[in-house]
Amino acid sequence: MFSLFKKKTEAEKLQEQYKKLLSEAHRLSTIDRKASDLKMAEADEISKKIDSLKP
Repeated sequence: MFSLFKKKTEAEKLQEQYKKLLSEAHRLSTIDRKASDLKMAEADEISKKIDSLKP
């Protein structure tokens, strides 16, 4: 109940964005390979940001 008011950390926001990009890349992989590769590159950048936030 109290997690309703808890603000998300920067790492949690980036993790959600990373998951969204991976699912989008997977969906695009059967339709448009180039667009899928671009989404994977974006997800890789997000992953690097997540790793830099970890102590």
